[in-house]
Amino acid sequence: MEPTGKAHAFVVDIEVPVLEDPDRHHIDQVLRVRTGDEITVTDGEGRWRVCRFGNRLDPVGPIETEPAPDPEITIAFALVKGERPELVVQKLTEIGVDRIVPFVADRTVVRWDADKRRRNATRLAVVAREAAMQSRRTRLPVIEPVAEFADLSARLGAARADRGGAAPSLARPMLLIGPEGGWSDDERAAMPESVGLGPTVLRAETAAIVAAAALCGLRSARSESVDGHAG
Repeated sequence: MEPTGKAHAFVVDIEVPVLEDPDRHHIDQVLRVRTGDEITVTDGEGRWRVCRFGNRLDPVGPIETEPAPDPEITIAFALVKGERPELVVQKLTEIGVDRIVPFVADRTVVRWDADKRRRNATRLAVVAREAAMQSRRTRLPVIEPVAEFADLSARLGAARADRGGAAPSLARPMLLIGPEGGWSDDERAAMPESVGLGPTVLRAETAAIVAAAALCGLRSARSESVDGHAG
């Protein structure tokens, strides 16, 4: 089973679910869910259930548990200007990415000081939560603090996205998306494994979305193949 219903929201306690005021307002005033309509709620860690909407939530179904996806898919993206980080996080969440990491590369133009890092971390977490509600996710993606390229290049299963690289594969479930200025020679030497995302030159935010779609699509196809074989 998967979450359905007219709305989907996150709650702290799946056993005794209570909507936060902003979520209740959105469901009531924006989505126009009526008293008695069914909605789904989740704890953000894979557990969810059906409830009837009203002054309080009335659970009407058992607690379901969605298995953790395998492998975990991570997209790391070099910081980009303006509101584009929010777009990246929103779309990667909708697609199904499990872990999202903004980072600083050698040719990154955008630099966040400590205060801006704190403010943007809070904002990106809100964006991810809203996107997860809209896309009916039962697991919130992890939004990591801004990292350095050197820290990410050493992670197991990591590769950088670059033209001429190998085809996307679940053997490399973590892809790093470089800055608008491209990878430096030092970065290419530090991480020789590369994955291609097609023949054209993509903007950084587009590349992140394409990478997410490719990896999540491969994982979904493998899961469906396994389920079909088991059936």
